[in-house]
Amino acid sequence: MTIQNRRHFVRNTTALSLGAVWSSNAVSLAFSANNEIRLGFIGCGGRANELMSAFSKIEGVRTVALCDPDQAALDKSHKRFPTATTYSDLRKLLENPEIDAVVVATCNHWHCLAAIWAMQAGKDVYVEKPLSHSQWEGEQTIAAARKYNKICQVGTQQRSDPMQAEIKKFLHEEKALGNILSARVNRYGVRPSIGKRDKPLVADPSVAYDLWLGPAQDRPIFRNKLQYDWHWDFNTGSGEMGNWGVHVLDDLRNNVFQDSVQLPKRIMGAGARVVFNDAGETPNVHFAYFDTGSIPVLIGLSNIPNIPPVDNKKSITSEHPGPDSGYIAYCEGGRFEGQRGRAVAFDKEGKQMKSFKGTSGMGLHQQNFIDAVRTRDRSKLNAEVQVGHDSSGWCNLANIAFQSGKSFTMSDAKQLSEKSWLEMVDSMSALLKRHNLNIDSAGLKMSPLMTLDEKTQRFVGENHSVANQFIRREYRKGYEVPEIQA
Repeated sequence: MTIQNRRHFVRNTTALSLGAVWSSNAVSLAFSANNEIRLGFIGCGGRANELMSAFSKIEGVRTVALCDPDQAALDKSHKRFPTATTYSDLRKLLENPEIDAVVVATCNHWHCLAAIWAMQAGKDVYVEKPLSHSQWEGEQTIAAARKYNKICQVGTQQRSDPMQAEIKKFLHEEKALGNILSARVNRYGVRPSIGKRDKPLVADPSVAYDLWLGPAQDRPIFRNKLQYDWHWDFNTGSGEMGNWGVHVLDDLRNNVFQDSVQLPKRIMGAGARVVFNDAGETPNVHFAYFDTGSIPVLIGLSNIPNIPPVDNKKSITSEHPGPDSGYIAYCEGGRFEGQRGRAVAFDKEGKQMKSFKGTSGMGLHQQNFIDAVRTRDRSKLNAEVQVGHDSSGWCNLANIAFQSGKSFTMSDAKQLSEKSWLEMVDSMSALLKRHNLNIDSAGLKMSPLMTLDEKTQRFVGENHSVANQFIRREYRKGYEVPEIQA
């Protein structure tokens, strides 16, 4: 379907005290006369600026609006786009009929609400990963895309790297390594302490803090910085599992399962925040087992160094098989190691068989979104909202396994006899020992092997009542994620 030269814009918006509601017929998308796509950016931080660069290179795309409750970030982006209209409140941006689509590059806790409000306001949406901060709100975002018939792309940009098609052909069409027997996902990258204050952090007065919080709870912050380190607070972020873990788990779903597995059937996970006595809440050592019903999957994540740094030397990541950030498919005829921009296949003797070269997907992924917007065909999207929800879901479930867990004991860990799980437990135990920590007394939490109902996508059986509390969060008044009825 081609775009008409001009479609009339119809809006009937009712603004409420701390929120805004748009009816399903409130807005119809309006493209400019020359088929130009006019973008509004919701969030102007570091990731947003990378996206601004990518979208600016696409022909027929113009940034016309910028929004951020942090005035410093907004001013910086405004220098880049001096003709763009600026806002501190995204609701005001969404009232602008000159905006065709928005890019959501906020903190994680804002992703779904911003995306839903935008689609209710008649805009198409490019939303950064992870899609959701909880499973329930991801489900509402899918429902909104369907109800309002909007294009919604999730920012797992590796999906648009042409290398991925080559990998799937190699593994599944040619079956060059035979059947895939098991898989492992890695995210090993050192991150420093975020500090721990005696008194709560006071937000800079140039930040409209109520807007910055949005759906999140108003709790005292004891880290040193407001921005970026929100990743390591469950109130606003999803930890490293949702930060980088979503990329590598998405690669796994794409290349190993070809998206045939939406969510695992069972999950068991453990983790802790160790070494740094800081204000961080999310684990910096985290590992989980996923029973998919076919290929078993393990993920290992560590943000602490393998060996404590000495004499200011650079920290090194923990020892592990395969790439620091990537996946391994263990096959009948060898193994396959994939990561951002490259991959290598090895035979059973460990000899390299074939290598693959790709890109990060940046540029291509944003072009893919714009192409779908222009044609009004969501099937063109490489990371359509349902796909993004499923990949984000693996991260959410791994975080739930940690959050709902009880004190770790080695005897409980060994109740799961899966070889790869036991090897992971041993490797994490060895890592902790190098920091003079015992895995049984380091403060780890571990879930039992929990079952997810395939139809309801809710936990059933052991630990279900505790785990299901994390499926949906509590929202602040005026910033509630709406339940979308079909």
